[in-house]
Amino acid sequence: MISIEFKGKSLHVGDTVRVSSNVIEGAKTRIQTFEGIIISIRGRDVNQTFTVRRIGAKNIGVERSWPLNSTTLVDIVVVKNPKKVRRSKLYFLRNLVGKMSSAI
Repeated sequence: MISIEFKGKSLHVGDTVRVSSNVIEGAKTRIQTFEGIIISIRGRDVNQTFTVRRIGAKNIGVERSWPLNSTTLVDIVVVKNPKKVRRSKLYFLRNLVGKMSSAI
């Protein structure tokens, strides 16, 4: 199983996470949270990135990717661990609709 380390926390594909990141809008900065399922982890060492997917308003899927060593990442909290994930990339979740797309 592919996993990554972020500030001592082990993250795996299939975990439901809450990612907090800094957003700069003009002269102001704020912390924005994004909660969803980790569907992929790519790269090695400094070039590692991970992609998180969630279902947004009107059942539209929203995906966002971050470099693991990004300075904008504030915190990653694991909300839920999956029972069993047998794939390293969960791209099949893109084709599922409704409750099935968030149930792993």
